[in-house]
Amino acid sequence: MSRWPVQTLTAAVFALAGLIFVTSANTAKGTDIRTDSSLLKLSDLIQQRSEHNAELDESTAVVRTDIDALARRDDGSTEAEDAELDALEKAAGTTKLTGAALTVTLNDAPPDATANPGYPEPQPNDLVIHQQDLQAVVNALWEGGAEGIRVMDQRLISTSAVRCVGNTLILQGRVYSPPYRITAVGDRGDLRKALEDSTAIQNYQLYVKAYGLGWRVDEDDKVTLPGYSGPVDLHYAQPVE
Repeated sequence: MSRWPVQTLTAAVFALAGLIFVTSANTAKGTDIRTDSSLLKLSDLIQQRSEHNAELDESTAVVRTDIDALARRDDGSTEAEDAELDALEKAAGTTKLTGAALTVTLNDAPPDATANPGYPEPQPNDLVIHQQDLQAVVNALWEGGAEGIRVMDQRLISTSAVRCVGNTLILQGRVYSPPYRITAVGDRGDLRKALEDSTAIQNYQLYVKAYGLGWRVDEDDKVTLPGYSGPVDLHYAQPVE
């Protein structure tokens, strides 16, 4: 048997191995290819966009106030019509609301959390606040007759969606981390009872007892909720033609 094919094959194998090493080096560019720097850059970008959205919300609120003032000036409306407009704005959540309030604070379990006696060891998902936890509190407060609700520093309206990605809250284009604060203006007795009667919150309380998830309810005699200052246009899907 000739040695030439064997030598050729051996040379080809070494050449291929060298090509793989060179390609890998060029891809890594001298860095750890397992680094999470890209994730950190994405996180920074999200935070920057969140801050930018907050600035836009503030500027929108100022412009909306000016527009409302101009619209009301010499518009020829009657007192009854003005009163009806005020009531509609209050119901829509676009104006400030002041009154007695109840604030619920939810938080992740401590980093070193372990199970209390009688409970199984926790899984990672057992130790963080989830979207359904926040939604359960919001739903209970509405059920309890809340006149208005603020989540963190934003007023909720009928089209607001409370969404979580991982352990961060995304609300109306802005990103928040725990602890999460939910404030409702209304009858504090009714609001508290609605929280106690909620099946979803009763389930959450089991995790509070088992693993130390955060739960606190505070009452205030007077709180002013901001008016919603974001866009109010409805967006909906359209069929593709």
